[in-house]
Amino acid sequence: MSRISVFSAPFLLGFDSFEERVDRLAKSADGYPPYNIERTVDADGTEHFLVSIAVAGFAAGELEVMAEDNQIVVRGKQKDDPNRQYLHRGIAARQFQRSFLLADGMVVKDATLGHGMLVVAIERPKTPKTARRIDIRSV
Repeated sequence: MSRISVFSAPFLLGFDSFEERVDRLAKSADGYPPYNIERTVDADGTEHFLVSIAVAGFAAGELEVMAEDNQIVVRGKQKDDPNRQYLHRGIAARQFQRSFLLADGMVVKDATLGHGMLVVAIERPKTPKTARRIDIRSV
């Protein structure tokens, strides 16, 4: 049985890869780690986004931020130290992968880690709207 989606409409050309990314994001949405997304707009119309992810207990070497295929993928991988003996363990050494889909034209500026928060800065520069006439050729 074939699956019908909103992206299969005949007037949406070239959105098949976008649909695959949305499916990938839906599968990775387990709620861990929690995050915030803030948006600000400059006077010139440039948008700035800050994605803040709560990664307490992770060192910079245990985190990876990748900008790939119009998305940001944040991965965290902690190694369990076998030499530590816990009387109570309420904080697990847990791996995660969190993805954020980016629109065309968005630029990942940098990522900083401080006070248990990983902050990824993203910018969408203001782009002028363009229209052009397409000449019709006879064959």
